[in-house]
Amino acid sequence: MAIGDWVKRYLVDTRPLETPAYRRLWFGQAVSHVGMAVTVVAASQQVWVLTESSLWVGFLSLANLIPLVVFGLWGGAVADVMDRRKLLIIGSLIAWTSTLLILLQALLDLRSVHLLLGLMAVNATGFAITSPTRGAIIPRILPAERVPAANALQSLVYSVGAVAGPMIGGVMLASAGFAAAYAVDAVLFSAGLYAALRLPALPPTGGVAKPGAKVVLEGLRYILVTPVLLMSFVVDIIAMVFALPRALFPELAATRFGGDEVVLGWLNSAMAIGSVTGALFSGRVTRVTRQGLALTLVIAVWGMSVVAAGLVHSLWLVVAFLAVGGAADVISSVWRQSILQLHAPDEMRGRMQGVFMVVVAGGPRLGDLRAGATATVFGLTGAWVGGGLACAVAVLIVGLAVPSFRNYRSGRGK
Repeated sequence: MAIGDWVKRYLVDTRPLETPAYRRLWFGQAVSHVGMAVTVVAASQQVWVLTESSLWVGFLSLANLIPLVVFGLWGGAVADVMDRRKLLIIGSLIAWTSTLLILLQALLDLRSVHLLLGLMAVNATGFAITSPTRGAIIPRILPAERVPAANALQSLVYSVGAVAGPMIGGVMLASAGFAAAYAVDAVLFSAGLYAALRLPALPPTGGVAKPGAKVVLEGLRYILVTPVLLMSFVVDIIAMVFALPRALFPELAATRFGGDEVVLGWLNSAMAIGSVTGALFSGRVTRVTRQGLALTLVIAVWGMSVVAAGLVHSLWLVVAFLAVGGAADVISSVWRQSILQLHAPDEMRGRMQGVFMVVVAGGPRLGDLRAGATATVFGLTGAWVGGGLACAVAVLIVGLAVPSFRNYRSGRGK
């Protein structure tokens, strides 16, 4: 096989970047997501320093969850009735303002965990508006055949940010403190805002008059009567709620590796390292047709990689096993997002993306709460390993039990 053919078959498809609007959107996300990841690491560490409790670290994710659910569903509905460019700008300004306030509380050394939780909730509100809007924009600015490749590129953005952000965050926390870490986010976020401002006008195409509970319920009903879409959400919830060990990272760093902030950076980057690798070599992923069965199996791999990471005592083995899980996770995300975007008509894509965002962003936060709560009962290892085992068993039982999902092939209808 010639080198050129090998690259086309196995490496990430970059053709969507030929479209200027998508290229700016992608680059803006690539830069701003690094800053967002820095804030996630800094905020979790700040909560740990203030409380020395993994349960409170879990509460940080719970504070994010409520606005993600409420404004994610609402933002998705609004994205179907107003210009998506304007909505993306509004959500970006909310997120940027909250980041500046988070920076201010660190500069003033207010030491209030409740204030920090509140500001992170406002930040999550901005994210809840921008995420479904951005997902609904992509099929409008790209031809359908390039949407799966665009989703692989989006996954690469998140993965690179999730690697670089925690590493930068760990170094900044160790050398300059919380305020410096939050300042990085405030500066880098401007790239995403610039990309939103440069988008063309994207007025609604459907007949929805105004957002409201009825419009949101229509989107939820659409998912309920489409088993493949419903199951793609269910297996992702199983993966994140049962197996995600993120809330346990500060405790693991403190009790097993001496509390080094750089170690914390490696732990937070580990899954993303695998995600970057999976996204870079995603050429074959976009051509898989038995996506229901493949999703089930790859999520089981994710669960077992978490189990392995929880049983070893070498930092580099922990990082390696979490990286395997990260690769499995990014592969599953490409399939789930592509199914959702291409099955839904444009006038419902905002609502579909709102539900998708609630599941994708809300599931990990429930997973953080689960991990923190179970750690107080079963200890660090019990919460970590037990969650991974529960994920692998549950996803195999549920995923293989639904014939329409197990036998689903992409491109053969809903």
